Amino acid sequence: MQHEVVLTPAKYKEIEAEIQSLLSNERPAIAERIRQARELGDLSENFDYQDAKRQAGLIQGRINNLKKMLEVAHVTEYQTGSDTVDLGSEFVLYDEEFDEDIEYTVVGVLDADPAKNKISNSSPVGSALMGKKVGDTVEVPIPAGKAVYKIKALT
Repeated sequence: MQHEVVLTPAKYKEIEAEIQSLLSNERPAIAERIRQARELGDLSENFDYQDAKRQAGLIQGRINNLKKMLEVAHVTEYQTGSDTVDLGSEFVLYDEEFDEDIEYTVVGVLDADPAKNKISNSSPVGSALMGKKVGDTVEVPIPAGKAVYKIKALT
């Protein structure tokens, strides 16, 4: 199942800037590298040429992926202050297994950063929590069975 790509306006502009940089800086630089490698002669045994061609393919693939992402993205500001979990919600979960509280923020997949407790709306925990309220309990399938969380607070 494919999840919707959700971007803030700032993230959308950041991706546009990356595309522009790839088009105006990276791609011309790699084209020049390919041109210089061609001048060295036999292309079948020319590592510089083969590597530059590989890099050109990677850059073009990145450009194509970013453009496609922008085509299908839903641009929205994160909402705060709601009584249900939504994009941008900051909340406290009680983890029954470890008997501890964990603070999380639900964000779009490109803003996710588990090390900073920013979980994606398309992650198993994030998608299970969307639309839930304080006091709701959710079960999330994990390889060892299921994790059970209770929403203690929306901040």
